[in-house]
Amino acid sequence: MANTYDETMAELEKQATAVEQDFEAERLKRKQRLAAGLRTMGRLHLAEGVAGHVTVRDPEFPDRFWVNPFGHNFKLMKVSDLICVDHAGDVVVGDRPVNAAAFAIHSRLHAARPDVMAAAHSHSMYGRTFSTLGKPLKMISQDATMFYNDVALCNDGSGAVVLDTAVGDLMAKALGDKKALIHQNHGLITTGGSVDAAVWWFIALERLCQSQLLAESAGDPIEIPEAYCEDGYKAQGHDLAGWFQFQPFWDELVAREPEFLD
Repeated sequence: MANTYDETMAELEKQATAVEQDFEAERLKRKQRLAAGLRTMGRLHLAEGVAGHVTVRDPEFPDRFWVNPFGHNFKLMKVSDLICVDHAGDVVVGDRPVNAAAFAIHSRLHAARPDVMAAAHSHSMYGRTFSTLGKPLKMISQDATMFYNDVALCNDGSGAVVLDTAVGDLMAKALGDKKALIHQNHGLITTGGSVDAAVWWFIALERLCQSQLLAESAGDPIEIPEAYCEDGYKAQGHDLAGWFQFQPFWDELVAREPEFLD
């Protein structure tokens, strides 16, 4: 009996070690993609000053997320720079501060949407400009259809620096089951089942805001028929498509700036 007990405990310990190693491997993978996503947004001039944050949920502790530290340049981000924050706002891994707005917004989004692994936000030029209009994204190009019926609008706390989790809750409520949110007088927030998807949706939505602003300044753009919008969304609006679109950025970073993996 003793041998059987010892063997059982040894097997359980072995399984626990394997699970822990699996968590560590997945955690590292998510942090690598997060550092890549931040660098990509920086390279594309989608982040200015200290505003902006991208998060990814921890694989072992669902009430924690990894995020860029407050004040660190997106373009210089490394895996080792990232910090881990819990839903109470405490930094549990790392020794740098968290952006208070990152906590107020992302903690509520992650809490409200268990399916969301990552979320991206910054004060990008065209997203913040478009957000002042209080109008929806129009389906005026093939690319726009990836967001067909998948962008929410929110005017709660519009224009205020989001430091209150109550506003974060209202933003999460407005987002509902959609993948993107236009926050009045603030900017864009996108979500995804991976960092890759969340960052790609942000890049794409920013460009679409730019496109609509340009088109409407020149005239009255023609919108795409509903049936084509539905087909376009089926082809390019799902999470895997968002992940796939990010891969060229990943490949470029690995080739040209491999130090981000440190």
